[in-house]
Amino acid sequence: MRGRRRGGRCQREGREAGAAPRSAPLRSVRCWLAAPLRAARCLLHRSKQRAAPVRHGTARYGTTSVRGGGARALPNGGTMAVEEEGLRVFQSVRIKIGEAKNLPTYPGPNKMRDCYCTVNLDQEEVFRTKIVEKSLCPFYGEDFYCEIPRTFRHLSFYIFDRDVFRRDSIIGKVAIQKEDLQKYHNRDTWFQLQHVDADSEVQGKVHLELRLSEVITDTGVVCHKLATRVLECQGLPIVNGQCDPYATVTLAGPSRSEAKKTKVKKKTNNPHFDEVFYFEVTRPSSYNKKSQFDIEDVDEVDKMEIRVDLWNASNLKFGDEFLGELRLPLKFLRQSSSYEAWYFLQPRDNGNKSLKPDDLGSLRLNVVYTEDHVFSSDYYSPLRDLLLKSADVEPVSASAAHILGEVCREKQEAAIPLVRLFLHYGRIVPFISAIASAEVKRTQDPNTIFRGNSLTSKCIDETMKLAGMHYLQVTLKPIIDEICQVHKPCEIDPVKLKDGENLENNRENLRQYVDRIFTVITKSGVSCPTVMCDIFFSLRESAAKRFQGDPDVRYTAVSSFIFLRFFAPAILSPNLFQLSPHHPDPQTSRTLTLISKTIQTLGSLSKSKSANFKESYMATFYDYFNEQKYADAVKNFLDLISSSGRRDHKSIEQPILLKEGTLKLTVKKVDGNSSCRISKWKAIAFMIKRAQGRKRFGMKNFKKRWFRLTNHEFTYQKSKGDHPLCSIPIENILAVERLEEESFKMKNMFQVIQPERRVLYIQANNCVEAKDWIDILTKVSQCNKKRLTVYHPSAYLNGHWLCCKATADNTPGCTPCTGGLPANIQLDIDGDRETERIYSLFNLYMPKLEKMQEACGSKSVYDGPEEEEYSTFIIDDPKETYKTLKLIIEGVGTLEQEHAQYKRDKFKKTKYGSQEHPIGDKSFQTYIRQQSEISAHSI
Repeated sequence: MRGRRRGGRCQREGREAGAAPRSAPLRSVRCWLAAPLRAARCLLHRSKQRAAPVRHGTARYGTTSVRGGGARALPNGGTMAVEEEGLRVFQSVRIKIGEAKNLPTYPGPNKMRDCYCTVNLDQEEVFRTKIVEKSLCPFYGEDFYCEIPRTFRHLSFYIFDRDVFRRDSIIGKVAIQKEDLQKYHNRDTWFQLQHVDADSEVQGKVHLELRLSEVITDTGVVCHKLATRVLECQGLPIVNGQCDPYATVTLAGPSRSEAKKTKVKKKTNNPHFDEVFYFEVTRPSSYNKKSQFDIEDVDEVDKMEIRVDLWNASNLKFGDEFLGELRLPLKFLRQSSSYEAWYFLQPRDNGNKSLKPDDLGSLRLNVVYTEDHVFSSDYYSPLRDLLLKSADVEPVSASAAHILGEVCREKQEAAIPLVRLFLHYGRIVPFISAIASAEVKRTQDPNTIFRGNSLTSKCIDETMKLAGMHYLQVTLKPIIDEICQVHKPCEIDPVKLKDGENLENNRENLRQYVDRIFTVITKSGVSCPTVMCDIFFSLRESAAKRFQGDPDVRYTAVSSFIFLRFFAPAILSPNLFQLSPHHPDPQTSRTLTLISKTIQTLGSLSKSKSANFKESYMATFYDYFNEQKYADAVKNFLDLISSSGRRDHKSIEQPILLKEGTLKLTVKKVDGNSSCRISKWKAIAFMIKRAQGRKRFGMKNFKKRWFRLTNHEFTYQKSKGDHPLCSIPIENILAVERLEEESFKMKNMFQVIQPERRVLYIQANNCVEAKDWIDILTKVSQCNKKRLTVYHPSAYLNGHWLCCKATADNTPGCTPCTGGLPANIQLDIDGDRETERIYSLFNLYMPKLEKMQEACGSKSVYDGPEEEEYSTFIIDDPKETYKTLKLIIEGVGTLEQEHAQYKRDKFKKTKYGSQEHPIGDKSFQTYIRQQSEISAHSI
């Protein structure tokens, strides 16, 4: 204890003396953190501290996020949109999880497995597929999209085997480094599953400061001391729902090993240690204290290393869990006596090579990772203005938007940012009307109108997805939910009938489902979004004008979209249209396929409908619907949704379900009853009677509840389908903001602030889910008249606000509320971001733009047949098209110069080893290498 007290005194004295500039030379008697002689005595007599024995465990999950638009700092240093001198960085990922194959058999008589797949940002799970039972080649067929609200190093996929009695076991994983994501961009790829080792599952970073000092002893002899300062860690994983980290610091050499340990920091994955450990690197020859090692010479010092291990203090019998390590050789301190930097934690190499990668099977994935670097709006003005006037260009094929569709490899690439940009600026209807009219003029057969994958078709598809998502929710979701839950047998193929099933009963079940869905669709015309109706009106008019001899073309032009490309795909794959959380099971999927085929045929108004089916059993089944009333209902529906000015623009009174799911919320006793009354500025939710004497806040105060958000109210209940325990009208939501982790030592928390300073504190399951809830709650309450401008980012605990330290519980907020978002919950679009994406596409396909310029020149000079390489472009007016191409290339070139200048400036200012770019950041190392090559090439 004596040595420990003296070491502590030395540490305190050192902090007082450590105010000198860090650049001061550390020579002779100048010793870091201490007055020279007194510090030397403390160091020489300090007792050796042995690290507590540490054992391995499994490290899983963890990180923190922040809500996006601004440059708000994260506890772990990440943001959704990082602002750096006027530039915002957005990250998003779209994933298709296909299937796994050749998984290892279960070591039991059944040999089959019940498997599911998770998507993880580093170690934090953000998505989970359904469970596929009794299969070694499970098919998932699930899509996942999210905006990534923080920095990350790996995008990982884990295959789990469900275990009813124990924790689910991990079969294998696929881990893709962030810098390698572009290698697999938008390509179906089979990845070999890798073995998962607890010592390799690490994440987070550590901040260290090392100083090698010469110290003069009382006898005047010089020796070397190493001071290792562990300042803090960020982004450590959460293990089994908790993180109580500590660090061990070890000085190791060929003939010695000395370890010391920090204090345990409870309930945080961003611990602040700020502890200093001293090690004797070399001893004077007069030092005669008996020791396990002798005097170290210079060569021995070069072989020594400092090792920092992070552990989670666990109460489990398996011991503490390994979180990551860092190894630093001491020889790098020869060049500089002090060194301070951030480091990424690394896995521990334990030589475990027991399983080959191909022993675990493989997983098919399609990953599209996007990183948008968005400047301020004025940078995009020339290109944006050129795009927005596309609808007014004659001919439209000479417009910038149409040219983008011509040069992109897939029309979908161009359609997505174009539709979002035109929707944002209210120009989508004129634009689609112009390109649709041009396509109709080129169509020769009315039976093939809008049947190809043209820019027009893709733009209308994307518009319906954006503007019609809630329309689908209201129209189809109740019946889709029933079909997925009830599992009525509907197989009508005699060959596929199961034992005990009756063909006539199955036909009747299917007929009832088709009748109900057909009825809700044809009676939903009044709910069809206005923007879709205006587009359908334009399509109808163009088709009727072009094919005046065909009375049905005005219907087929619209039905080819609303039935063929909207309702039928939504019924077939409800998970892709947010009508169900997962891909349906095989039986339900078969039922939905049969319904989708029938609805598609009913909506097509084809004259010979039986011929539309290749299968005889479908043609037989369709005889139920060969009545004129079905055709009349379709025509009445199409007339309604394609008539200009058919209804007013009053809001729909029927509640629309926007989001639902399980979250945690705080619970406390108030007045001893279970009502929704909430005490002033206290947490919060429905109240539960509890024993007296407990702490006001704690893990027992948080209960899982099912939350449900509509356009009318925000409610929660004990479980899905129960009566609401509490209801908050949307007009009573005054702000929705993040809650700092220090409040309850819990991650991914946010607060819903209500009148009379009532607050609901809620914890989401991960950073992506937290962002989704914050965004949708903010959007739906954006127009509330009494929205707050300031709030408290932390809770009121122990008589004061943790954020601003104010003692009065009614003190106004200390932090400005996050900037406003668009009130339209369907169309939350960033126009500058979409323009940046269009610029990226133009830049990617610059060779095609130049080739198109050549085609314009060739067509203007030579009036003969086109060259084969130019035949793929639609060029109606070569001169106008050439002018537009010239403006596009000039605008793209200007933006390219701005991006290059930004990269050069960032390269000059960025420090490797900083908090933003810790040592071990391979993506930044790659970036440095690229910039060095560019600079050398420029010179």
